[in-house]
Amino acid sequence: MDWDHIRVFLAVARSGQILEAARQLKVNHTTVGRQLSALEASLKTRLLERRTNGCVITPAGEVLLRAAERVESEILQAGTQISGAGEGLTGTVRVGAPDGLGNYFLSRELGVLAMEHPGLTIQLVPLPRTFSLPRREADIAVTLDRPKQGRLMVKKLTDYTLSVYAARDYLARSGPIVSRDDLAGHLFVTHVEDFVYSRALDYAAELGRLMHRHYECGSVVAQMEAVRAGHGIGILHDYAASQFPELQRLLPDVRFTRTYWLMSHPDTHHMRRVSEVYGFIAKAVAGAKTTFIRQPLD
Repeated sequence: MDWDHIRVFLAVARSGQILEAARQLKVNHTTVGRQLSALEASLKTRLLERRTNGCVITPAGEVLLRAAERVESEILQAGTQISGAGEGLTGTVRVGAPDGLGNYFLSRELGVLAMEHPGLTIQLVPLPRTFSLPRREADIAVTLDRPKQGRLMVKKLTDYTLSVYAARDYLARSGPIVSRDDLAGHLFVTHVEDFVYSRALDYAAELGRLMHRHYECGSVVAQMEAVRAGHGIGILHDYAASQFPELQRLLPDVRFTRTYWLMSHPDTHHMRRVSEVYGFIAKAVAGAKTTFIRQPLD
């Protein structure tokens, strides 16, 4: 089998799209289709079902995908060793993370590591979504739910808390809020239910019943900015809200606790650049543990 054909197969299998695979590989989509057909002809079997809305991997394709990923992992690790383990970190590491953690913590911390290693490119992808490590959507991922299946390296990163906040100038206009009953009539800045990708994000339901007027935002950053601008009341990550002195914590007995999990794929975990970034994230979070957990009364 031609390794160039295998690379094309991997890209299509992971993205589910010939056009997307072509974009990633920086070749024409007809080249991708031709090499994929050549690979299937050499194996005398169909690897991917090509449909109008994308490609679906076949059972034979699944077998080849697992084997190809093992070979890819060995090649990547060999390349790392050959390039010199004693030298500075080089290559690219993609980190997928929830947008709260990514924007309000990891963006600052990982920037330090990127500055220290000129040959290392860190791609931080802080989005409200999940990331597939087997499909190489990321080398490292932080999730809100511990995976129940799959061959992954998983570590509990930290618990974190969320509380109710409003801007101080908003409270100056609307009056103090000292009990849950005082929430009635206020605008609730919250998430868009259709975009909820984890049941760990279900903390808004209780307050949503108390505040019937909603302003729904698709990301943690948008919610934060809306509350900071004085548009309403929201449930915000304590470690993020504490960075903005214009925000005031309300109802200190109302607190929600969730967990971040750190994951990598065993095929790439021991590559030096991946393991270094993985360990750096774990150490950075551990060093800031007290900022992630806010006490019920303070």
